[in-house]
Amino acid sequence: MPELPEVEVIRRGLAPLICHKEFGRPVLLYTGAVRHPAPEKFCQNLAGRRVENLGRAGKYLRLGLDRGELAVHLRMTGRLVYRENADFPDPHLRAVLPFTGGAALFFSDMRKFGGLWLLENREERRQAGLDRLGPDIYEEVGPERFCALIRERRRSRLKPLLLDQHFVAGLGNIYVDESLFRAGIHPGRAAGSLSREEILALYWAVRAVLQEGIDCGGTSARDYRDAFGERGAFQDRLAVYGRRGRPCPRCGAPVTRAVVAGRGTYLCARCQKLEIGSKK
Repeated sequence: MPELPEVEVIRRGLAPLICHKEFGRPVLLYTGAVRHPAPEKFCQNLAGRRVENLGRAGKYLRLGLDRGELAVHLRMTGRLVYRENADFPDPHLRAVLPFTGGAALFFSDMRKFGGLWLLENREERRQAGLDRLGPDIYEEVGPERFCALIRERRRSRLKPLLLDQHFVAGLGNIYVDESLFRAGIHPGRAAGSLSREEILALYWAVRAVLQEGIDCGGTSARDYRDAFGERGAFQDRLAVYGRRGRPCPRCGAPVTRAVVAGRGTYLCARCQKLEIGSKK
């Protein structure tokens, strides 16, 4: 599933290529890819609009237009690929967003969970879920704010808390597991059991893992490809995620897989002990 680093890599790749380009009329191969407005209105209204800037909010890619914005969420298997011509053979292609100069964005999605939103005002952004996102963990949260946010959710377990996009936006299963491993913290611990030092260690681990993911072009553990259809490389540097039974790079004990709050979770039980009790 594309997480913050993957969407950020796509944003950085697309920004110099599509800013100031004007959209032509979209071609929808699967109308369900459009979440707002109705597909025909989406196609009619997007045509003729110009891309002014390219932003990101958590896992959403946000194309600021001369009128409104186009939001894209890739969900589990979505891809957004740029091509200078209209040739993009992909059996899971759902929408083509052409530019008047001949280039196009190709939106493909094997499982059809991703979506496109053409948003005109704040109310429509709220309906799309953008106003309910927590602060972007990469752009908007510093160490002190992270400490305060954790303290406000003392009863929550860390793994589901970090995955909650209303708490902080951008983290998914891969980067949460890797961050908790680096910080030496068990994913099942309650937020209130962490000392200030542990919270700060977790914050800096999250920052480091996200930055490395971006620098490596994202994680192509399965379906992810960047804006040019290329694989990322961070999967080659994962310490625990997807490595059940392999030796922990820190202590050599086998990496284990557990289920925390319904999510498959990879950890080293020796390095990440489940401690009971609260620390002040």
